[in-house]
Amino acid sequence: MSKWDVIIIGAGAAGLHCAAHAAQSGKSVLVLDHAKQAGKKILISGGGRCNFTNIYTGPENFLSSNPHFCKSALSRYTQWDFIGLVAEYGIAYHEKTLGQLFCDDSAKDIVRMLMSECDRHGAKVQLRTEIVSVDYDDNYRIETNRGDYSCDKLVIACGGLSMPKLGATPLGYQIAEQFGHSIVPVRAGLVPFTLQDDEKARFAELSGVAVPVSAEAHDGYFREAMLFTHRGVSGPAILQVSSYWQPGEAVTINLLPDLDAFEWLKTQQQQQPKTQLNTVLQQHFPKRVVTALAEHHQWPLNNKLADTSNAQFQVIADNLNRWQLKPNGTEGYRTAEVTLGGVNVDEVSSKTMESQKQPGLYFIGEVLDVTGWLGGFNFQWAWSSGYACGSEL
Repeated sequence: MSKWDVIIIGAGAAGLHCAAHAAQSGKSVLVLDHAKQAGKKILISGGGRCNFTNIYTGPENFLSSNPHFCKSALSRYTQWDFIGLVAEYGIAYHEKTLGQLFCDDSAKDIVRMLMSECDRHGAKVQLRTEIVSVDYDDNYRIETNRGDYSCDKLVIACGGLSMPKLGATPLGYQIAEQFGHSIVPVRAGLVPFTLQDDEKARFAELSGVAVPVSAEAHDGYFREAMLFTHRGVSGPAILQVSSYWQPGEAVTINLLPDLDAFEWLKTQQQQQPKTQLNTVLQQHFPKRVVTALAEHHQWPLNNKLADTSNAQFQVIADNLNRWQLKPNGTEGYRTAEVTLGGVNVDEVSSKTMESQKQPGLYFIGEVLDVTGWLGGFNFQWAWSSGYACGSEL
Protein backbone atom coordinates (compact mmCIF):
# COMPACT_ATOMS: atom_id res chain seq x y z
CA MET A 1 0.00 0.00 0.00
CA SER A 2 1.36 3.39 -1.04
CA LYS A 3 1.56 5.76 1.98
CA TRP A 4 1.14 9.56 1.72
CA ASP A 5 0.74 12.44 4.16
CA VAL A 6 -2.13 13.93 2.17
CA ILE A 7 -4.38 12.52 -0.55
CA ILE A 8 -6.74 14.80 -2.46
CA ILE A 9 -9.61 13.29 -4.44
CA GLY A 10 -10.30 15.56 -7.40
CA ALA A 11 -7.90 17.21 -9.85
CA GLY A 12 -10.05 20.24 -10.51
CA ALA A 13 -9.52 23.88 -9.57
CA ALA A 14 -9.80 23.45 -5.80
CA GLY A 15 -7.90 20.16 -5.63
CA LEU A 16 -4.90 21.29 -7.69
CA HIS A 17 -4.61 24.61 -5.87
CA CYS A 18 -4.84 22.85 -2.51
CA ALA A 19 -2.22 20.28 -3.52
CA ALA A 20 0.35 22.92 -4.42
CA HIS A 21 -0.08 24.73 -1.11
CA ALA A 22 -0.10 21.52 0.96
CA ALA A 23 3.13 20.35 -0.67
CA GLN A 24 4.88 23.65 0.07
CA SER A 25 5.28 22.62 3.70
CA GLY A 26 7.17 19.47 2.67
CA LYS A 27 4.31 17.01 3.00
CA SER A 28 3.92 14.19 0.50
CA VAL A 29 0.80 14.95 -1.51
CA LEU A 30 -1.07 12.79 -4.03
CA VAL A 31 -4.02 13.96 -6.15
CA LEU A 32 -6.28 11.24 -7.56
CA ASP A 33 -8.87 11.72 -10.31
CA HIS A 34 -10.78 9.34 -12.58
CA ALA A 35 -10.58 11.73 -15.56
CA LYS A 36 -8.07 11.46 -18.40
CA GLN A 37 -7.22 15.14 -18.05
CA ALA A 38 -6.79 17.48 -15.08
CA GLY A 39 -8.95 20.58 -14.76
CA LYS A 40 -11.59 19.57 -17.33
CA LYS A 41 -14.13 22.10 -16.05
CA ILE A 42 -11.48 24.83 -16.17
CA LEU A 43 -10.75 24.00 -19.81
CA ILE A 44 -14.31 24.50 -21.03
CA SER A 45 -15.14 27.50 -18.85
CA GLY A 46 -15.56 30.97 -20.27
CA GLY A 47 -15.82 29.68 -23.82
CA GLY A 48 -12.38 28.08 -23.44
CA ARG A 49 -10.79 31.18 -21.94
CA CYS A 50 -11.61 30.56 -18.26
CA ASN A 51 -13.28 33.31 -16.28
CA PHE A 52 -10.80 32.60 -13.48
CA THR A 53 -11.94 35.21 -10.92
CA ASN A 54 -13.85 38.43 -10.43
CA ILE A 55 -12.26 41.61 -9.14
CA TYR A 56 -15.40 42.42 -7.13
CA THR A 57 -15.52 39.12 -5.22
CA GLY A 58 -17.08 39.34 -1.78
CA PRO A 59 -19.14 37.14 0.55
CA GLU A 60 -22.34 38.69 -0.83
CA ASN A 61 -21.70 36.93 -4.15
CA PHE A 62 -22.27 33.46 -2.66
CA LEU A 63 -25.28 31.35 -1.66
CA SER A 64 -25.13 28.99 1.31
CA SER A 65 -27.33 27.81 4.17
CA ASN A 66 -24.72 29.62 6.31
CA PRO A 67 -23.76 32.80 4.41
CA HIS A 68 -20.99 33.61 6.92
CA PHE A 69 -19.02 30.43 6.26
CA CYS A 70 -17.20 31.66 3.16
CA LYS A 71 -15.93 34.91 4.73
CA SER A 72 -12.81 33.52 6.40
CA ALA A 73 -11.40 31.73 3.35
CA LEU A 74 -12.26 34.57 0.95
CA SER A 75 -10.49 37.09 3.18
CA ARG A 76 -7.31 34.99 3.55
CA TYR A 77 -6.87 34.21 -0.15
CA THR A 78 -8.41 36.95 -2.22
CA GLN A 79 -8.96 37.51 -5.93
CA TRP A 80 -5.84 39.69 -5.87
CA ASP A 81 -3.75 36.80 -4.57
CA PHE A 82 -4.81 34.63 -7.49
CA ILE A 83 -4.36 37.48 -9.97
CA GLY A 84 -0.82 37.80 -8.59
CA LEU A 85 -0.16 34.13 -9.31
CA VAL A 86 -1.51 34.51 -12.85
CA ALA A 87 0.77 37.52 -13.36
CA GLU A 88 3.75 35.60 -11.97
CA TYR A 89 3.27 33.07 -14.76
CA GLY A 90 2.97 35.80 -17.36
CA ILE A 91 -0.55 34.80 -18.37
CA ALA A 92 -2.22 37.63 -20.28
CA TYR A 93 -5.78 38.38 -19.25
CA HIS A 94 -8.50 40.99 -19.69
CA GLU A 95 -11.61 42.23 -17.93
CA LYS A 96 -14.98 41.78 -19.57
CA THR A 97 -18.16 43.08 -17.98
CA LEU A 98 -18.80 43.40 -14.25
CA GLY A 99 -15.26 42.58 -13.11
CA GLN A 100 -14.96 39.22 -14.88
CA LEU A 101 -11.35 38.29 -15.74
CA PHE A 102 -10.59 35.98 -18.68
CA CYS A 103 -7.40 34.61 -20.20
CA ASP A 104 -6.44 36.39 -23.42
CA ASP A 105 -5.37 33.11 -24.98
CA SER A 106 -6.69 29.89 -23.47
CA ALA A 107 -7.96 28.24 -20.30
CA LYS A 108 -5.11 25.78 -20.84
CA ASP A 109 -2.83 28.47 -19.42
CA ILE A 110 -4.57 28.20 -16.03
CA VAL A 111 -4.38 24.39 -15.98
CA ARG A 112 -0.70 24.49 -16.97
CA MET A 113 -0.04 27.00 -14.20
CA LEU A 114 -1.75 24.83 -11.56
CA MET A 115 0.07 21.71 -12.73
CA SER A 116 3.36 23.62 -12.72
CA GLU A 117 2.71 24.72 -9.14
CA CYS A 118 2.10 21.09 -8.16
CA ASP A 119 5.30 20.00 -9.90
CA ARG A 120 7.27 22.87 -8.41
CA HIS A 121 6.35 21.88 -4.85
CA GLY A 122 6.39 18.12 -5.36
CA ALA A 123 2.69 17.22 -5.38
CA LYS A 124 1.90 14.24 -7.62
CA VAL A 125 -1.20 14.24 -9.81
CA GLN A 126 -2.43 10.78 -10.88
CA LEU A 127 -5.28 10.57 -13.41
CA ARG A 128 -7.38 7.64 -14.74
CA THR A 129 -7.78 6.42 -11.17
CA GLU A 130 -11.23 5.23 -10.10
CA ILE A 131 -12.03 5.37 -6.40
CA VAL A 132 -13.54 2.04 -5.30
CA SER A 133 -13.82 2.68 -1.56
CA VAL A 134 -12.61 4.90 1.28
CA ASP A 135 -12.14 3.56 4.81
CA TYR A 136 -10.66 4.83 8.06
CA ASP A 137 -8.79 2.96 10.78
CA ASP A 138 -6.11 5.17 12.38
CA ASN A 139 -5.50 6.48 8.86
CA TYR A 140 -7.41 6.67 5.59
CA ARG A 141 -7.31 3.82 3.12
CA ILE A 142 -8.35 4.44 -0.47
CA GLU A 143 -8.96 1.46 -2.72
CA THR A 144 -8.70 2.24 -6.45
CA ASN A 145 -8.48 0.45 -9.78
CA ARG A 146 -4.75 1.18 -9.71
CA GLY A 147 -3.93 -0.09 -6.26
CA ASP A 148 -4.47 0.93 -2.66
CA TYR A 149 -3.27 4.09 -0.94
CA SER A 150 -3.21 5.36 2.63
CA CYS A 151 -2.87 8.82 4.13
CA ASP A 152 -3.12 10.73 7.37
CA LYS A 153 -5.27 13.44 5.87
CA LEU A 154 -7.86 13.15 3.12
CA VAL A 155 -9.25 16.07 1.12
CA ILE A 156 -12.49 15.75 -0.85
CA ALA A 157 -12.33 18.08 -3.87
CA CYS A 158 -14.35 16.16 -6.44
CA GLY A 159 -17.02 18.80 -7.04
CA GLY A 160 -20.77 18.51 -7.50
CA LEU A 161 -23.15 16.99 -10.03
CA SER A 162 -23.04 19.64 -12.73
CA MET A 163 -21.97 18.61 -16.23
CA PRO A 164 -21.88 14.81 -15.97
CA LYS A 165 -20.32 14.67 -19.46
CA LEU A 166 -17.15 15.99 -17.79
CA GLY A 167 -17.24 13.14 -15.29
CA ALA A 168 -19.23 14.68 -12.41
CA THR A 169 -20.36 12.08 -9.86
CA PRO A 170 -21.91 12.10 -6.36
CA LEU A 171 -18.71 10.57 -4.86
CA GLY A 172 -17.96 13.58 -2.65
CA TYR A 173 -21.41 13.53 -1.07
CA GLN A 174 -21.24 9.76 -0.58
CA ILE A 175 -17.92 10.00 1.29
CA ALA A 176 -19.29 12.86 3.41
CA GLU A 177 -22.36 10.84 4.37
CA GLN A 178 -20.20 7.80 5.08
CA PHE A 179 -18.43 9.81 7.78
CA GLY A 180 -21.60 11.24 9.30
CA HIS A 181 -22.07 14.49 7.41
CA SER A 182 -25.44 15.81 6.33
CA ILE A 183 -26.00 17.08 2.79
CA VAL A 184 -27.95 20.24 2.07
CA PRO A 185 -30.29 19.15 -0.79
CA VAL A 186 -28.58 19.63 -4.14
CA ARG A 187 -29.95 21.00 -7.41
CA ALA A 188 -28.70 22.56 -10.62
CA GLY A 189 -27.59 26.19 -10.43
CA LEU A 190 -26.60 28.80 -13.02
CA VAL A 191 -28.76 26.92 -15.48
CA PRO A 192 -31.20 27.82 -18.32
CA PHE A 193 -34.95 27.57 -17.79
CA THR A 194 -37.26 25.43 -19.89
CA LEU A 195 -40.81 26.61 -20.65
CA GLN A 196 -44.21 24.92 -20.84
CA ASP A 197 -44.97 23.48 -24.29
CA ASP A 198 -47.35 26.28 -25.33
CA GLU A 199 -44.89 29.04 -24.33
CA LYS A 200 -41.97 27.12 -25.83
CA ALA A 201 -43.79 26.96 -29.19
CA ARG A 202 -44.73 30.64 -29.02
CA PHE A 203 -41.20 31.84 -28.33
CA ALA A 204 -39.30 29.22 -30.37
CA GLU A 205 -38.90 31.54 -33.35
CA LEU A 206 -37.05 33.99 -31.06
CA SER A 207 -34.26 31.47 -30.41
CA GLY A 208 -30.96 33.33 -30.43
CA VAL A 209 -32.47 36.76 -29.69
CA ALA A 210 -31.13 38.53 -26.58
CA VAL A 211 -32.78 41.46 -24.77
CA PRO A 212 -31.55 43.49 -21.77
CA VAL A 213 -33.72 42.78 -18.72
CA SER A 214 -33.75 42.57 -14.98
CA ALA A 215 -34.73 39.21 -13.50
CA GLU A 216 -35.85 38.64 -9.93
CA ALA A 217 -36.61 35.65 -7.70
CA HIS A 218 -36.60 35.82 -3.89
CA ASP A 219 -33.42 37.72 -2.85
CA GLY A 220 -31.87 37.41 -6.29
CA TYR A 221 -31.99 40.45 -8.57
CA PHE A 222 -29.84 40.62 -11.69
CA ARG A 223 -29.74 43.08 -14.54
CA GLU A 224 -28.13 41.59 -17.63
CA ALA A 225 -29.20 39.97 -20.90
CA MET A 226 -31.91 37.33 -21.33
CA LEU A 227 -31.54 34.99 -24.29
CA PHE A 228 -34.45 33.15 -25.90
CA THR A 229 -33.58 29.53 -26.76
CA HIS A 230 -35.40 26.77 -28.63
CA ARG A 231 -36.40 25.23 -25.28
CA GLY A 232 -36.83 28.28 -23.05
CA VAL A 233 -34.72 31.19 -21.83
CA SER A 234 -31.08 31.58 -20.88
CA GLY A 235 -28.48 34.37 -20.83
CA PRO A 236 -26.63 35.84 -17.84
CA ALA A 237 -29.70 37.31 -16.09
CA ILE A 238 -31.54 33.99 -16.24
CA LEU A 239 -28.55 31.86 -15.22
CA GLN A 240 -27.99 34.12 -12.22
CA VAL A 241 -31.58 34.14 -11.03
CA SER A 242 -31.94 30.37 -11.53
CA SER A 243 -29.88 29.86 -8.37
CA TYR A 244 -32.55 31.70 -6.35
CA TRP A 245 -35.60 30.19 -8.06
CA GLN A 246 -37.60 27.30 -6.62
CA PRO A 247 -39.60 24.85 -8.79
CA GLY A 248 -43.20 25.88 -9.32
CA GLU A 249 -42.50 29.56 -8.77
CA ALA A 250 -42.49 32.45 -11.22
CA VAL A 251 -39.57 34.71 -12.10
CA THR A 252 -40.27 38.42 -12.43
CA ILE A 253 -38.82 39.76 -15.69
CA ASN A 254 -38.60 43.49 -16.37
CA LEU A 255 -38.25 43.93 -20.13
CA LEU A 256 -37.86 47.72 -19.79
CA PRO A 257 -35.68 48.07 -16.67
CA ASP A 258 -34.93 51.75 -17.38
CA LEU A 259 -38.54 52.81 -17.90
CA ASP A 260 -41.86 53.00 -16.13
CA ALA A 261 -43.74 51.38 -19.00
CA PHE A 262 -47.12 52.93 -18.14
CA GLU A 263 -45.75 56.47 -17.98
CA TRP A 264 -43.78 55.92 -21.19
CA LEU A 265 -46.86 54.66 -23.06
CA LYS A 266 -48.97 57.57 -21.83
CA THR A 267 -46.28 60.02 -22.96
CA GLN A 268 -46.21 58.37 -26.39
CA GLN A 269 -50.00 58.61 -26.54
CA GLN A 270 -49.82 62.36 -25.98
CA GLN A 271 -46.97 62.87 -28.45
CA GLN A 272 -48.11 60.60 -31.30
CA PRO A 273 -51.76 59.60 -30.75
CA LYS A 274 -52.27 58.25 -34.28
CA THR A 275 -49.32 55.88 -34.11
CA GLN A 276 -50.02 52.15 -33.66
CA LEU A 277 -48.97 50.40 -30.45
CA ASN A 278 -46.95 47.97 -32.61
CA THR A 279 -44.81 50.80 -34.02
CA VAL A 280 -44.13 52.36 -30.63
CA LEU A 281 -43.04 49.06 -29.02
CA GLN A 282 -40.57 48.52 -31.84
CA GLN A 283 -38.63 51.51 -30.52
CA HIS A 284 -37.38 49.13 -27.81
CA PHE A 285 -37.75 45.60 -29.17
CA PRO A 286 -37.17 43.78 -32.46
CA LYS A 287 -40.41 43.29 -34.42
CA ARG A 288 -40.53 39.54 -33.88
CA VAL A 289 -40.12 40.01 -30.10
CA VAL A 290 -43.06 42.44 -30.09
CA THR A 291 -45.16 40.00 -32.12
CA ALA A 292 -44.39 37.05 -29.83
CA LEU A 293 -45.02 39.03 -26.64
CA ALA A 294 -48.25 40.45 -28.03
CA GLU A 295 -49.49 36.98 -28.94
CA HIS A 296 -48.53 35.67 -25.52
CA HIS A 297 -50.16 38.53 -23.58
CA GLN A 298 -52.94 39.35 -26.09
CA TRP A 299 -51.97 42.98 -26.67
CA PRO A 300 -53.99 45.06 -29.18
CA LEU A 301 -50.99 45.71 -31.41
CA ASN A 302 -52.96 47.33 -34.23
CA ASN A 303 -54.64 49.86 -31.94
CA LYS A 304 -53.74 53.49 -32.35
CA LEU A 305 -52.45 54.90 -29.11
CA ALA A 306 -55.35 57.38 -28.99
CA ASP A 307 -57.78 54.44 -29.05
CA THR A 308 -56.01 52.53 -26.27
CA SER A 309 -57.49 52.86 -22.77
CA ASN A 310 -55.57 53.43 -19.54
CA ALA A 311 -56.63 49.95 -18.43
CA GLN A 312 -55.09 48.42 -21.58
CA PHE A 313 -51.93 50.47 -21.07
CA GLN A 314 -51.72 49.22 -17.48
CA VAL A 315 -51.98 45.58 -18.55
CA ILE A 316 -49.27 46.07 -21.20
CA ALA A 317 -47.08 47.97 -18.73
CA ASP A 318 -47.42 45.18 -16.16
CA ASN A 319 -46.45 42.64 -18.81
CA LEU A 320 -43.37 44.71 -19.68
CA ASN A 321 -42.20 45.73 -16.20
CA ARG A 322 -43.42 42.73 -14.21
CA TRP A 323 -43.73 39.77 -16.54
CA GLN A 324 -44.40 36.71 -14.38
CA LEU A 325 -42.56 34.00 -16.26
CA LYS A 326 -43.24 30.56 -14.80
CA PRO A 327 -40.59 28.07 -15.95
CA ASN A 328 -41.48 24.45 -16.52
CA GLY A 329 -38.12 23.52 -15.02
CA THR A 330 -34.42 23.83 -15.85
CA GLU A 331 -32.04 22.16 -18.27
CA GLY A 332 -30.66 20.30 -15.23
CA TYR A 333 -27.13 19.19 -14.46
CA ARG A 334 -26.45 18.55 -18.15
CA THR A 335 -25.82 22.27 -18.75
CA ALA A 336 -25.69 23.67 -15.19
CA GLU A 337 -22.48 25.49 -14.40
CA VAL A 338 -22.65 24.66 -10.69
CA THR A 339 -24.41 22.52 -8.10
CA LEU A 340 -26.35 24.28 -5.35
CA GLY A 341 -26.30 22.69 -1.90
CA GLY A 342 -23.75 20.12 -0.79
CA VAL A 343 -21.87 19.19 2.37
CA ASN A 344 -23.38 21.10 5.29
CA VAL A 345 -20.89 23.84 6.15
CA ASP A 346 -22.04 23.96 9.78
CA GLU A 347 -20.20 20.66 10.15
CA VAL A 348 -16.93 21.99 8.65
CA SER A 349 -14.32 24.43 9.98
CA SER A 350 -14.47 27.71 8.04
CA LYS A 351 -10.78 28.28 8.82
CA THR A 352 -9.26 24.94 7.75
CA MET A 353 -12.11 23.18 5.86
CA GLU A 354 -11.68 20.20 8.21
CA SER A 355 -14.64 18.05 9.14
CA GLN A 356 -15.96 18.61 12.64
CA LYS A 357 -17.19 15.02 12.66
CA GLN A 358 -14.17 13.14 11.36
CA PRO A 359 -10.55 14.16 12.13
CA GLY A 360 -8.25 14.51 9.15
CA LEU A 361 -11.09 14.74 6.61
CA TYR A 362 -11.46 17.97 4.62
CA PHE A 363 -13.90 19.36 2.04
CA ILE A 364 -13.15 22.12 -0.48
CA GLY A 365 -14.68 23.68 -3.58
CA GLU A 366 -18.05 22.88 -5.08
CA VAL A 367 -18.75 19.80 -2.94
CA LEU A 368 -19.49 22.20 -0.07
CA ASP A 369 -22.76 24.10 0.29
CA VAL A 370 -21.21 27.30 -1.10
CA THR A 371 -22.24 28.47 -4.56
CA GLY A 372 -21.08 31.63 -6.29
CA TRP A 373 -22.75 33.86 -8.83
CA LEU A 374 -21.92 33.65 -12.51
CA GLY A 375 -18.78 35.58 -13.40
CA GLY A 376 -15.67 33.96 -11.88
CA PHE A 377 -16.92 33.70 -8.31
CA ASN A 378 -17.03 29.89 -8.19
CA PHE A 379 -13.43 29.67 -9.32
CA GLN A 380 -12.44 32.16 -6.63
CA TRP A 381 -14.16 29.93 -4.06
CA ALA A 382 -12.07 27.03 -5.38
CA TRP A 383 -8.85 29.03 -4.98
CA SER A 384 -9.79 30.41 -1.55
CA SER A 385 -11.05 27.16 -0.04
CA GLY A 386 -8.16 25.24 -1.59
CA TYR A 387 -5.67 27.62 -0.03
CA ALA A 388 -7.43 27.63 3.37
CA CYS A 389 -7.19 23.85 3.48
CA GLY A 390 -3.78 23.39 1.84
CA SER A 391 -2.00 25.92 4.01
CA GLU A 392 -3.28 24.23 7.19
CA LEU A 393 -2.63 20.58 6.30
